[in-house]
Amino acid sequence: MDDKHHSGAPSAYEKRDANPRSLLRFALGLFLTLVFSWAASKWIFDYFGRVQSQGPPATPFEQGRALPPLPQLQVHPVEDLDRLQQQEKAPDAYGWVDRSRGIVHIPIERAMDLVLERWLPARPAAPAAAGGKAGGA
Repeated sequence: MDDKHHSGAPSAYEKRDANPRSLLRFALGLFLTLVFSWAASKWIFDYFGRVQSQGPPATPFEQGRALPPLPQLQVHPVEDLDRLQQQEKAPDAYGWVDRSRGIVHIPIERAMDLVLERWLPARPAAPAAAGGKAGGA
């Protein structure tokens, strides 16, 4: 048997220092690879930017939203919060929109029920088949 493994001293460790020259070569190679990759990517993007037109934006949201002029301050935060809370409650409540013209708002569920009852056409109920068989012989 081998005495080194049973003497109690660990034998699985580096017994020499790392070679600085090979570490520097590796770092230089990695750096050159990254620079080459970056330069190739930039060249490809510039080339296709000149050769192919991109056309209009895919969505209107890419054009951005026009912001009001600076300073963009919230002048009445309490009133704004109250208005927001009223808007959130509005779909579930009854209330006047314009009393002089007789316009009200009602809960969404009730409005859908009214549309179904009053304005959407309904099919007549299908007559029951005589004798329990359809087209029987």
